[in-house]
Amino acid sequence: MEIQAKTGMKQTGFKGRMNRIGKRLYKEKELWIINLFALVWVGIFCYGPMYGIIYSFYDYFPGKSLSESKFVGLKYYVEFFTLPDVWLIIRNTLVISSLGLTIGFIAPVILALLMNELRSIKFKRLVQTISYLPHFVSWIVVASIIFTMLGSEGIINDVLMKMGIIHEPLKILGEGEYFWALLTSANLWKGIGFSSIIYIAAIAGVDQELYQAGAVDGLGRFGMAWHITLPGIRPTVLLLFILGIGTLLNAGFEQQLLLGTPATREYHEVIETYVYRYGIQQGRYSFATAVGFMSSVLGLMLVLSANKISKKMTGMSII
Repeated sequence: MEIQAKTGMKQTGFKGRMNRIGKRLYKEKELWIINLFALVWVGIFCYGPMYGIIYSFYDYFPGKSLSESKFVGLKYYVEFFTLPDVWLIIRNTLVISSLGLTIGFIAPVILALLMNELRSIKFKRLVQTISYLPHFVSWIVVASIIFTMLGSEGIINDVLMKMGIIHEPLKILGEGEYFWALLTSANLWKGIGFSSIIYIAAIAGVDQELYQAGAVDGLGRFGMAWHITLPGIRPTVLLLFILGIGTLLNAGFEQQLLLGTPATREYHEVIETYVYRYGIQQGRYSFATAVGFMSSVLGLMLVLSANKISKKMTGMSII
């Protein structure tokens, strides 16, 4: 009798929870209808292709069905970590991603704070437009500009040699130790303006009465930015930082392929380019799928870990 009573209570609790969910869905039906097409798009293009993960556990060849392929289990997952240059690839991936997560994350916040201090609306719009434009330029064009400027026969070498500062062209693009700084600078130039949009929007939502109170208390412009603006956008900054940690194993793809050379392979080869060269180009689709899925899982684990640490230390989290 006690077991039946407990079971009945559980069923009642479950039914009550489902009823609450149903009432909430009905109450927010307009919002769900508006987002219906976005949800369908995500389901088709983001979750639908995840079926292909199963190919990482088979020795698959194009043209054969999955039933005709041999099941190999974790063979390709283990193979990736037994490659002779795997730690070099992981090092490059982590270093390039970390530079992007630090410098590339802080710079848009600073730019948003600086643009918020501009008093001239026309000049502010001009700065915003100039900073946004590089985002819409393809990496092919960016790479062409970099080669034109920094190549052995580029404009900078030509000017320096004519001025007598150097006697031989600088091989900036052929020296591996310069590649990380070059790639970080290119990513920063291309993305700083577009990345600052969300921070500018967050700053616009800060209560203006706080600035008036700060002026009365004698806070200068720097003091208002430090004590009012930054605390006001802290949830947005923290949210984007947590999500950014999930991209630590995603250091980019087009940049490395376009700017990297055989001489800089020791510094530009990352997981994505390695999968492309030795997975896609050589037809090893199972290997490429395994490495890609492994990177996604590790990225998810990093996000969840960062979210848990943030919740414990600051009380703010994504979920």
